[in-house]
Amino acid sequence: MGWLKQLLGDRVPDGFTGTLDAGEHAVGSVAVEGGGYLVVTPLGLWIPDGEGVRRVGWHLVGKATWADGVFTLTESEETGKAGSAVLLADRTPVAFRLTAPSKVPQLVRQRVDGSIRARYRKEFDGGGAWFVHRKVSGTDGSILQARPDFGTDVALVAAIAEEAAAKLANPGS
Repeated sequence: MGWLKQLLGDRVPDGFTGTLDAGEHAVGSVAVEGGGYLVVTPLGLWIPDGEGVRRVGWHLVGKATWADGVFTLTESEETGKAGSAVLLADRTPVAFRLTAPSKVPQLVRQRVDGSIRARYRKEFDGGGAWFVHRKVSGTDGSILQARPDFGTDVALVAAIAEEAAAKLANPGS
């Protein structure tokens, strides 16, 4: 019966244990070696996580790479606020060996790129930071994210992010 679901446009794989939100649908999926699935939806990427699954919103995908049958995800986590901006830090990358060729890496790339309104890299003494204006999946809103490199003055990055976010909110001021 799984072939019928896919033929009719439902790409949620049999055996997927996540619960999609109302109106959320899978646009692609692939089995992961060792069990579980990567499932792409308009709201994010569902990944196996220990005993269950969880969704990583597109605005929290810091980096995703694909090489030699392995999809590697670097998820960002919110570490603080700077006015209406959000400070981020990267989690440890997680690698998933895919059991078959798939369009999932391409779909992830499209959605991550589609979430980015603008990005800017700023270098400082001792490091740098990325400032990324992103759409938040499932909302009409967007946020300014600041991701300082390890060793970069976080207070300096936060001050710049707070000022930039205020200007984004009030472009005429």
